[in-house]
Parts: sequence; structure tokens; C-alpha cells
Amino acid sequence: MTAFAIPADIQPVEPGYRNALRARAAVFWVPVFIASLILDRVLLAETLFSGLVPTLIGAIALSGIIIAPERIYRRLGYALDDRLLRTVRGWLFHTDTIVPFVRVQHIDVTRGPFDKMFGTATLVVHTAGTHNSVVTLPGLSPERAAEIREAIRHEIRADAE
Repeated sequence: MTAFAIPADIQPVEPGYRNALRARAAVFWVPVFIASLILDRVLLAETLFSGLVPTLIGAIALSGIIIAPERIYRRLGYALDDRLLRTVRGWLFHTDTIVPFVRVQHIDVTRGPFDKMFGTATLVVHTAGTHNSVVTLPGLSPERAAEIREAIRHEIRADAE
């Protein structure tokens, strides 16, 4: 078994990814907050607990929209060399994944509505094997995601020849 040199310099993803994360969080939390307001009016209006549920949900929602995306962004990065891709992520749980190019089956670049809105893309690397066979790297610029895809594809072709 050959040991790979692990790239030491981790590069951050695009700053626009923070806003994409915030928009995704808002899509979840705003309806939950509205539902808590309705629940409060219908069930708790004349009780001692009136206003408590929307206040708690609002505080959680604000932290989920403002604080969490920043922490997720700061703990997401990648490194690329001529033989492997390394992704590092994790706020509560740290994950450091190394993908040797010889294990890559195929590569996708995906962009959802928020990615298009904020100028980001996700590189999806499918590898041989079953456990962790799909490695995603969100928050790249579409151009950078395409560059990495082409670099990996070039290395795969070179290894096959």
C-alpha cells in the first residue's frame, strides 16, 4: 500500500456560500416561526405561557440563520494535489476525507436555486466502495468546481493509459 502525501494547505470555499446557507436556513425557520406564532395565538393566548414558544423558536431560528452558517463556512475547506482531493468540514463533528483519484468513478457539479443565486456550486465525487462512496464539496465557484472536475478527470485518464 502506497502512502499518499496529504496536502497541508486547506483552501476556504467561496464567501457566497455563507449566504446560500443562510437562505436555506431561512426557508426552514421562517415557516416554523410563523407556525409557532399561530400555535401561540390559538392554544396559548390566554395562558401564562403566551409568547414563550415564539420567543424560543425565534431565538433558535436567528441563531440557525445568523450564527450556524458562519461556523459551518469557517470549518469547510479543501486541498487538491496531483493525486488526491482532501475535504475538511465539521462544526460539531469534524470530518477529514481524503479521496485518491484512482478511486474516483465519476464526478458531478451540481447547482441548486440558492447556489445559482449566490454563485456557488457543489462538486460531487463518486468513488469505488460502499462506505462514504459519495464525497461532496459545496461552496465552490462554478468555475473552480469545473476546474477540479477536469483536473480529476485528466488524472483518471492519465492513470488509465
